[in-house]
Amino acid sequence: MKKKLTYYNFIKLLGPKTKKINPNPKILSLKKLKKYQIEKIEYNVEKNERIKGYLLTPLIYKGKLPLIICHHQHASNYMQAKSEIAGIKGNKNLHYGKELAEKGFATFVPDAIAFEDRNFLKKNWWGVEYYELASRIIKGKTLLEKNLSDLSIALDFLIKKKIIDKNKIGFIGHSYGARMAVFFSAYDKRIKASVSNCWCLNYKNSLKTKFKTRIPMEMVVPNILSYCDYGDIVKLVNPCHLLISVAKEDKWSRDAKEIYKYAKKSFKNSELRLEIWPGRHRFSKKMRNKAYKFLIEKLKY
Repeated sequence: MKKKLTYYNFIKLLGPKTKKINPNPKILSLKKLKKYQIEKIEYNVEKNERIKGYLLTPLIYKGKLPLIICHHQHASNYMQAKSEIAGIKGNKNLHYGKELAEKGFATFVPDAIAFEDRNFLKKNWWGVEYYELASRIIKGKTLLEKNLSDLSIALDFLIKKKIIDKNKIGFIGHSYGARMAVFFSAYDKRIKASVSNCWCLNYKNSLKTKFKTRIPMEMVVPNILSYCDYGDIVKLVNPCHLLISVAKEDKWSRDAKEIYKYAKKSFKNSELRLEIWPGRHRFSKKMRNKAYKFLIEKLKY
């Protein structure tokens, strides 16, 4: 019988907390484009570990800006992460950091550990991510806790910026970013609206299919099934508004209806919305536009 998952148990399952540190952000470069500017920022996440992210802000705006954290996909492409979401290179259907900036949002686009600037071998190889996982698991830590802590530290300094409305913070992600949208919105209650595109799968069903839908490395949390499954994490997202957007033929999203039905009643002070689209694993223009409307509606922007 599963133990009831509470926020306290969730945090405890993640393992020892990464020690908070002064992020001490510094702007490395600034480039102005037609509708927005893009800053490359370097900041601390741990002692002796500084990482980089892109902050995109519209050139014309009134008052303070809502902020959306935009997380990249996985796709086993370790050398292309934040640059794709910021619209610098890669798949145009994944330029949602850029597109949201063009719609008037401030957007922040980081790399997850083992990706792009955080790939210490500078090699497109899964072994780097495996090392980051294994080196933590043997110490009683998890890669998931590290990822969540890094995002939270970025948010610490971003909300102190005069142009940012700290009460209007959102999150959006596709695939890897989709599951991080759920985990981070459950972890950090400063997130008010979140979009999870093309990932909605329980741990137990991932185990049944073995390699067809393997458990991603950052989701490996010892003993998590004694407490919960992915649907229970979705429940913890409340009171943040959550849009689960999935494709009908996407094997990574096949539990969407079950999870939505299971978690919906927990969203008493917010909305859990499910959108099911035709096709496979993707983030089409129609899907993105619906996601942007959700963020605009829920953040009242």
